[in-house]
Amino acid sequence: MKKYFYLLFFCLFTATVYAQSDSVSLTSLVESAVKVNNSHPVEKVYLHFDKPYYAVGDTIWFKAYLTMEAHQLSELSKVVNVDVISDRDSLIETVKLPVTGGTAAGSVVLNGLTYRQGNYHFKAYTLWQLNFPPSYLFDKVVTIGGSANKGILASASYSGNIADKNSKLNARILYKNPDGTLLANRRVDWRLDRNGDQITKGKGVTDGAGYLTIELAGTKAEDITAGTLITGLETADKQIKTSAFTLKNAFNGTDVQFFPEGGTLVADIPNIVAFKALQTNGLGLDVKGTIVDDKNQQVGTFSSQHLGMGKFTFAPAVNAIYKAKIEFPDGTKGTYQLPRVTNSGITLAVNNSNATSLILQLNASQTYFEKHKNQAYYIIAKTGGYVMFAAQAFLNSQTYSATIPKSKFKTGVLQLTLLSTAGDPLSERLVYIDHNDPLNISLSTDKPSYLTRQKVLMKAATKFGDKPAEANMSVSVVDESKVAYNDNQATTIASYLLLTSDISGYVEQPNYYFGTPSAKKADDLDVLMLTQGFRQFTFFDIVDNKIPPIRMLAEQGINLTGTLRKFNGMPVFKGNVRLIIPDKGISAETITDADGNFIFRNVVFTDSSSVTINARNNVDAHNLKLTMNADFYPAVTKQQNFADEMPNIDSVLNVYVKNSERQYQTNRVLKEVVIKASTKKKIDHTTYPALSGLSNMPDHVLDGEQLKGCNNLLACLPSMLMGIMYRDNNFYFARDYNLGNTKPIQFYARGLQVDVSYLSTLDPKSIESIESFSSDGFTGINKMTDTHGVVVINLKEQPKGTKISLDELKRMLPEPNVVSFTPKGYVKTRQFYSPKYEVTRAVQNSDLRSTIFWNPNVLSDKLGNAAFSFYTSDGRGTYKAVIEGIDKDGNLGRTVYKFTVK
Repeated sequence: MKKYFYLLFFCLFTATVYAQSDSVSLTSLVESAVKVNNSHPVEKVYLHFDKPYYAVGDTIWFKAYLTMEAHQLSELSKVVNVDVISDRDSLIETVKLPVTGGTAAGSVVLNGLTYRQGNYHFKAYTLWQLNFPPSYLFDKVVTIGGSANKGILASASYSGNIADKNSKLNARILYKNPDGTLLANRRVDWRLDRNGDQITKGKGVTDGAGYLTIELAGTKAEDITAGTLITGLETADKQIKTSAFTLKNAFNGTDVQFFPEGGTLVADIPNIVAFKALQTNGLGLDVKGTIVDDKNQQVGTFSSQHLGMGKFTFAPAVNAIYKAKIEFPDGTKGTYQLPRVTNSGITLAVNNSNATSLILQLNASQTYFEKHKNQAYYIIAKTGGYVMFAAQAFLNSQTYSATIPKSKFKTGVLQLTLLSTAGDPLSERLVYIDHNDPLNISLSTDKPSYLTRQKVLMKAATKFGDKPAEANMSVSVVDESKVAYNDNQATTIASYLLLTSDISGYVEQPNYYFGTPSAKKADDLDVLMLTQGFRQFTFFDIVDNKIPPIRMLAEQGINLTGTLRKFNGMPVFKGNVRLIIPDKGISAETITDADGNFIFRNVVFTDSSSVTINARNNVDAHNLKLTMNADFYPAVTKQQNFADEMPNIDSVLNVYVKNSERQYQTNRVLKEVVIKASTKKKIDHTTYPALSGLSNMPDHVLDGEQLKGCNNLLACLPSMLMGIMYRDNNFYFARDYNLGNTKPIQFYARGLQVDVSYLSTLDPKSIESIESFSSDGFTGINKMTDTHGVVVINLKEQPKGTKISLDELKRMLPEPNVVSFTPKGYVKTRQFYSPKYEVTRAVQNSDLRSTIFWNPNVLSDKLGNAAFSFYTSDGRGTYKAVIEGIDKDGNLGRTVYKFTVK
């Protein structure tokens, strides 16, 4: 691991140095910070997706960029994990990608068995990142539309303030046919569910305009915000069409927060105070208002300048109390307390408006100055987690100013901290350094416009400054008429790695700050810096030695670990364990340590590979038992980017989903024919009365076909049923277990309770499906059995008189010293299909692609040149190419290029 010690000492103010017995030297303080950063280097993962939203049936294509230090491609970790999490915080799928040269490419198929319409969070991380807080993990909301053939479109609007007990909370839902016809005078049954439990229910009839109003007044606020509103509309042919609406961001509610520059509101000196007004949905709200003192005398006014954020300046008086009287856009008003005034204190203020220099200013109140006159202070600047600047200042007067050349810092978030000589942080300010020096990526095409199904030759040229740059890039081309999107809302390689990954809290429209430079954008970005917190370790942590220890080592490959014990529980020392992966021709052997643990390192295999591990080659082998360790999943935390979730997917993505349905129409018609021809009854949990109270939407469903290659269900389940772990002969939901909930899962088979040992007797071929539920719904199962969650194993119907062969009987009674399973391996590499229209056009089916081209491996040469080609589809209009990437020195770039297809 490279050692970094970027340090520039400055003495900002000349004065006599006074010795202090409790002081620490600036050098030792900086060295401590450097030591922490060298032992805890920060990795970042960024995912570039081919488009911003999808439909069930699509394939999501993405590229992972793994960086560390000064945004250079990381050499630390060799595996990137991508978790797909539903808006109900259920783990849907995990993708494991091998990293080569700091990048990896992957894909997720949105099959209808696993995915439904909703907002999903894609979390990307390395195991090394799990040594840091959850906010360090990449998190992006990806909205997935459902089927256009479900028969209705439903969109909801809401009224009422969730924080006001006297406010009426109403949901108003508009129902339409896919062709836009209003569904008037239709019966609708509705219910409010929370974690599978029904809170309340009702029924109504749509009015002449297709609207249904649902009153939720009287229901607990926590039940509403954590609940889902489910409606069933009866169509003319008596079918019930279901729609679901997540309510966590639905109802009105506002909050206004105030952030004094430097962190403290100090009396008798001018203070810049930033503010942010937020709605319940997490988005900014433009407001205006006045500042009044405790005598109700107005001392200032303010109004927001961008997305609910703004700033004002005033000098508070000693012992005064201030409030802000706010006026909201709808005419309502509110009063909010400003932070408490500190009568004696010092703050660090920064003026970032100068193009070449930062202007720093220390402001001390009169009483503070008199008490600390001529004392020394430290100013330390960090960027990218590393100390880039350190200075010593002396308090000779109440206000001192100094300048620092911006050339000392790279583009990105800079954390400036004022500390006492004892190492105590006194004031902190974030600024954004912008040298306007991105990796320059230019795109060009061989023609100004194209016809449908015509070949496009596109060239890319990469430069940093005036010199060619070798860059690693990914490019997506979409038909913009099918994929409309506000580019300000995009999460880009620059907005994430340079901005949002280094600050805490949600940032609305992050790419707005990276568009064409302007004075207003620079000022808006500075206000953002005043309202956000820094994500790295603080000096409080460093000085007090509160840096958490390293728990997870950097993953260099896939490791398979387990234990070998005797039946009496004693570990086997120096036991022989063998691994076999038949389809890969892999065979390896290892021995156990004194605790019976064994490990196979850097095993390379794909998700579908069957792995067998046995301990037969040991003395008294038939009395030995093998147990495999479960995968580790990050703990569930509040989704930081929940404001990006799309509330009315039906209406917003209607055009896209319709096109997607047409694109896959042939395959779906064939599927429908097969289903209609089948008279076989589907077996699921609703088949059994004791389980009918479970939710109609399991957290995860494992189809029996996916168990092919599995010989031991007990060994396969932890790796195949997402989010499930096996410990001490019990199964748990991994995320809850990691948070301290150690109640096991209750299993059911054929509608009856079964214990874990029964699973080893089941033949995987006899299983129709397996459903998992994190909540037991209305069944009361968890209360009766003191468990947490339910897994239902649905068995196929067996013909009467079926005989079991000897081989099948052996498989039902597996040897304890042999484990055969399908662990989580690397995702299979998929190739993006790009058709070639070089022969005739008449025989081709309609080409309705929305993603025209995707290439995750665009590499420019030493001259900065790269080229690629593709064919247009049948769509006419504007096509948008988005290319982004990084060069070997960590310079980031992104370009959007549009061309016309006639």
